[in-house]
Amino acid sequence: MKAIVYTQNGLPIDDPKALVEMEMAMPEPGPHDVVVEVRAVSVNPVDTKIRLGVAVTEPRVLGWDASGVVQSVGDSVTLFAPGDEVFYAGSLIRPGSNSQFQAVDERIVGKKPRTLGFAEAAALPLTSITAWELLFDRLRVPEGGGAGKSLLVIGAAGGVGSILIQLARQLTGLTVIGSASRDATREWVTKLGAHHTVDHTRPMQPQLAELGFDQVDIVISLTHTDHHYADIIEALAPQGQLALIDDPATLDAVPLKRKSISLHWELMFTRSLFGTPDMVRQHELLNRVADMVDDGRLTTTLGEHFGPITAENLRRAHALIESGKAIGKIVLENF
Repeated sequence: MKAIVYTQNGLPIDDPKALVEMEMAMPEPGPHDVVVEVRAVSVNPVDTKIRLGVAVTEPRVLGWDASGVVQSVGDSVTLFAPGDEVFYAGSLIRPGSNSQFQAVDERIVGKKPRTLGFAEAAALPLTSITAWELLFDRLRVPEGGGAGKSLLVIGAAGGVGSILIQLARQLTGLTVIGSASRDATREWVTKLGAHHTVDHTRPMQPQLAELGFDQVDIVISLTHTDHHYADIIEALAPQGQLALIDDPATLDAVPLKRKSISLHWELMFTRSLFGTPDMVRQHELLNRVADMVDDGRLTTTLGEHFGPITAENLRRAHALIESGKAIGKIVLENF
């Protein structure tokens, strides 16, 4: 089968050797695995971080967002059958989705929304899981709850922010404020349902005050948390909550003490990394997301379609992710 791989970490993305195409053996399913014919993939910051920072001794397939069709199943699989259309994010410790076929544990796979094409569906899994776990598992916002409370999402126009805004609007009573620094990103965030926007390139507290918020109850920081950290602490109310997903070089929790701010870190791969007993929760929440899409309550967060799944197009996608200017998700479709 065809696969797009990296063989040496740290190469700049404009180097043709940063991502290359090669032939690899077909995957064999384990007991709980489905083998999926990959129809579409999307690209996330995790792809670029691993390509740049994780050394390899053999070719590694990246890609942690896909949609496709189940081709075969392992002996213990009960949730899917060959021919089923699915979407999923996969596991950090297994080969990724930038290949024609991929083996993935059924417990982290969902049914593809029937009203979406493969490209539109591939934009959703990783970010939907991340956003869902942030709101409901880490911050423990009750479904239907949050009325009278405010949520500030920093970096709201990216992949996670784009679905997080929608989930917060559809499933909670939170007032949602999205940070965005350009006209295009402000328009995108507002279209997805944010009640208000602020510009994270300027101090946010004065902007929040102008909107009528002396302080906010929850901040979800999706990017450059270390850069915004002092601003976040100023903006948060006493006994507020801070959640993040990015990778600051360091994060000093001591300044949180005076306000008794709680700190929550989300990594959507934790369940698959450790094989937690509740891994199937990701299957369940992806099915919920699919149902909400099919009911018209959620929309795909596809921002740009980069064409077929080739090494050249994936290098273009990585370059846009690394620029920090991507809006929504970058999707590629078919080999």
